[in-house]
Amino acid sequence: MKKEIIKAYNFRHACKVFDKDKKISEENFSTILQTARLSPSSFGFEPWKFLVVQNMDLRKKLMPVTWGAQGTLPTASHYVLILARKQKSMRFDSKYITHMMKDVHSLDDDVLKQRRDMYEMFQKNDFKLLENERNTFDWASKQTYIALGNMMSTAALLGVDSCPIEGFKADEMESILEKEFGVDTSEFALSVMVAFGYRVNEQPEKTRQDLEDITQWYI
Repeated sequence: MKKEIIKAYNFRHACKVFDKDKKISEENFSTILQTARLSPSSFGFEPWKFLVVQNMDLRKKLMPVTWGAQGTLPTASHYVLILARKQKSMRFDSKYITHMMKDVHSLDDDVLKQRRDMYEMFQKNDFKLLENERNTFDWASKQTYIALGNMMSTAALLGVDSCPIEGFKADEMESILEKEFGVDTSEFALSVMVAFGYRVNEQPEKTRQDLEDITQWYI
């Protein structure tokens, strides 16, 4: 099992062009999405949404504002936009946070108040997330990368290729999300994208720094 894990991580690479005729099975892609859903997040508040874009007309509309996906948008079996929540819905006193604590976490009123107070202190004092909108969005976006990593690792274990993509024009993308996808951009913005499929060309051997060069132990 340990060898299989390392083999999968060596297999994984940022695949820039996929075999457009080879599709991921419904079962395998469902597994990839489930690992995103089951990913950890701060306070368990899941500040994300996953848009699976299979419609090629919509993909074409993404092309002009997505310079990092010119090879993957037309060829990927599955293409996912990962949205992160903005301050409006991530504030300690928002409807969304109340929904998460009450309806998803099933906290009773006393525990809910304690958790909200703790979260308020965390946002205001510890991380100063409420000083501006960008702080909150960046904090939420960092959590989406946990889900992103889990999705790509799961894909590699299944023999599926992937490519994470940050190369997009944020302002133009927000307009497209609102107009073409019906996204409430007062609550969400694009954090990162990821394409999945099967490689056309074999990749060279992976290069990384030695483990000893990036690790320090304190015993």
